Amino acid sequence: MIKHKEEMTEIDNLMLPRAFRVKDLIWETGAGDIYTWELAAESGEAFYFSPGQFNMLYLHGVGEVPISISSDSESGKLIHTTRAVGSVTRAMQDVKLNDVIGLRGPFGRGWPVKEAENRDLVIMCGGMGLPPLRPLIYYVLNHRKKFGNVFLLYGARSPLEIVYKTELEKLQHEKVIQVKVTVDKKEGQWDGPIGVVPSLLDQIEFNRENAVAMLCGPEIMMHYGRLALNRHGVDDGRIFVSMERSMKCALGHCGHCQWGADFVCKDGPVYRFADIAQRFNVREL
Repeated sequence: MIKHKEEMTEIDNLMLPRAFRVKDLIWETGAGDIYTWELAAESGEAFYFSPGQFNMLYLHGVGEVPISISSDSESGKLIHTTRAVGSVTRAMQDVKLNDVIGLRGPFGRGWPVKEAENRDLVIMCGGMGLPPLRPLIYYVLNHRKKFGNVFLLYGARSPLEIVYKTELEKLQHEKVIQVKVTVDKKEGQWDGPIGVVPSLLDQIEFNRENAVAMLCGPEIMMHYGRLALNRHGVDDGRIFVSMERSMKCALGHCGHCQWGADFVCKDGPVYRFADIAQRFNVREL
């Protein structure tokens, strides 16, 4: 049965992709598999969201994938940075400027920015964990006086795989927040730190009694990052992680992302670690 517009429910609207046009396209790394889109709604509306939320991007005839939003949440702009790892995101590599895609969102629970206010903030990320944290970084820069010392600790597998490299260098130069970047292996002219991201904690000084930490990246990185933070005096109640397990519908209906009693797409993707500590390392839960 075809529904008339006035009969459409909220869920119907959330399931219906809106048309967005690719306004800008940037290839991010020397590895050639990470790309950034700036999207503009065909309706002309600005796009607002909370740092840490995601959208479902739909490519006609191919499929749909959840992608974290990577723009400034207060700018009205919409930016997504994606790595080509599956059939849909590989097909999206062929999308060109001015092509139109479908979009649903924003969805999910984002970073608890209010909990970090008046505290030191440690932002820890690895690889493609930086794009979901980028809106949080923008928020901090926009409201810098609300936060104590802020540290961005980022790691990539190699210098060629560092995303937003120019932006990171600018932040390092301006020193509004403290930025440290490490790689797993040295290549080319790299003369920075070599090693895993949690090791960077030993190079910074922060208030261990009130600091809040926000982590995103491979689960193994977040596991050891949490342990390192614990050793530095940050308990699980002040650690937040972004989980992105098997999200398919974004509404909690399909069941693909069920994790214990939660559905990651609507109860997450951001969680306080104390709330998930017992199940974090349980595979296939």
